[in-house]
Amino acid sequence: MKILYFARIRQIAGKSSEEVDVPASIATVADLIDHLSARDEAVAAALAERRTLRAAVDQAHVALDAPVRGAREVAFFPPVTGG
Repeated sequence: MKILYFARIRQIAGKSSEEVDVPASIATVADLIDHLSARDEAVAAALAERRTLRAAVDQAHVALDAPVRGAREVAFFPPVTGG
């Protein structure tokens, strides 16, 4: 699965993307966040503010309880504001 990090999250994580083999036990975006955070301290810091974290699965905005099984791409980004 391709994981994408945008904006402030990318800066804190120190990378814009990575390819990850996701265990079958990972069912939701929240589970994926836990898995990614356990693997990398910088990613854990980048994804720590779940209250404001936004996610997209295969380019569709989703809640953190959305399923990720079968997804090709998951993106994480901070809240988007208009201007």
